[in-house]
Amino acid sequence: MNHRRIVLVIENEDAIEEVAQLCLETVAGWEVLTTNSVNEAIVKATAQQADAILLDLNEMISDFDWNSILEELLNFPTTCVIPIILLTSTEQYKQLPQLSELGLGITAAIIKPFDLSTLASQVAVALDWEC
Repeated sequence: MNHRRIVLVIENEDAIEEVAQLCLETVAGWEVLTTNSVNEAIVKATAQQADAILLDLNEMISDFDWNSILEELLNFPTTCVIPIILLTSTEQYKQLPQLSELGLGITAAIIKPFDLSTLASQVAVALDWEC
């Protein structure tokens, strides 16, 4: 029996959150949890045993900047092992050859606006999952 993948999307913009959720659920069949709160992210990631986190890089989320959110996720034993993919409109992160070598728990970056038809495959490739 295959484990159904659970992806937590931490995104400040409701429209992007909804589109990402729709794409990942429809195309890949993954379960998608969403939040814009770091405290809720910790609870959801832990309680639901998330397999990956998509983290909005650019926006303030519930009074936390992305560095604070990343730090909080990395400080909890149950969330520090979850791979993180940045959702960013900042092109500089696309140029980083090995995000995982930064030691921040970041596996990859997906540049916004992302292509709706390829979001699930981008996540799958970054995490070496089947889509």
